[in-house]
Amino acid sequence: MTTQKTVKKRRTATKGKTARVTAVANQKGGVGKTTTAHALVTGLTGMGFKALAVDIDPQSNLTFTFNPAKLTPNMYGLLTAASAQKDTADAVSKAVQHTKQGDILPSNLMLASADLEFNRTGREYLLSEIIEPLRSVYDYIIIDTPPALGILTITALTAADDIVIPLGADAYSIQGFSQLQTTIGTLKKRCNPRLKVAGLLVTRHNGRTILAQGLKVDIDQKAAQLDTRVYKTVIRESVEVKEAQLEQRDLYKRKANNAVADYRSFVGEYVKGVK
Repeated sequence: MTTQKTVKKRRTATKGKTARVTAVANQKGGVGKTTTAHALVTGLTGMGFKALAVDIDPQSNLTFTFNPAKLTPNMYGLLTAASAQKDTADAVSKAVQHTKQGDILPSNLMLASADLEFNRTGREYLLSEIIEPLRSVYDYIIIDTPPALGILTITALTAADDIVIPLGADAYSIQGFSQLQTTIGTLKKRCNPRLKVAGLLVTRHNGRTILAQGLKVDIDQKAAQLDTRVYKTVIRESVEVKEAQLEQRDLYKRKANNAVADYRSFVGEYVKGVK
């Protein structure tokens, strides 16, 4: 766990501004969604920004990688309290864990029952209610979502200002993006009119294969049709990512490699904002 001395060295949130809240989402698994969320939070923290990871994926992979000292309170308890219309402000401050890699609101396996358990009217706004007090504390809040379009992802998209959509260079990823785009359109009409797609991020890319090259072209064309940006940075396949996750370490603390270079470039693009 990060020492108090280390925490004090972190920059405070920019005075007078509220956090940019970004959901990292794709209903298709295996596209580097959690890796991207982790790289965003650690990259932003390394740049001197005050960033928070919010893990609402029941698989808790992002929580595992951050390796917080405590797993309670967690997002399940916070969402349960919000669903019961309780004041969550004190619980949220206690739930935020300060780690060597950055700050995180940890997940819990019990979130797997969210679609059945959180069923009150207005449930789309549960996460918004939880993170609202944190908007004045952080510069960036990054939400890692499950690989599904259930209530957890819906709450994330309702709370977010924008979305980063990781896509593998494969046909299923393109199909998943099209389905997600439909959900985004519905949410903009009903719950969150400010919601934007920050961009599509091509991940796990192997530029040496003709298949990957062709699918990258397809992604660019599909994005153009939907007036959506594709980040210039392409994340190349790298074993270093899996090693960093296994070791529960910040990717940027490892030796120079493709993944470090690519994600550092992507974070730079992300900070420039939605175009």
